Amino acid sequence: MMPKPSIGRVVHYVSYGTPGGEYTSQCRAAIVTEVNDVPTGPNGEYKVGLFVANPTGLFLNRDVEQDEGELGGHHGGTWHWPERVE
Repeated sequence: MMPKPSIGRVVHYVSYGTPGGEYTSQCRAAIVTEVNDVPTGPNGEYKVGLFVANPTGLFLNRDVEQDEGELGGHHGGTWHWPERVE
């Protein structure tokens, strides 16, 4: 089971990129602003509200699904726990 996110935690939001490929999907820093009370995914994933920091601006997003990338990468428009760096 996944750890439950909490308000104020830093996570990664995955941008969509552009349809033409001018901009690729990228991880962006985000702060959790709200957490749905009940997990929504089969592995205990949560939907959250995020404050996302992009190089060109900030935005708020609600009901963002968690995607830890078990199927080979993170999908645009989702969030995940930051990867560990050593």
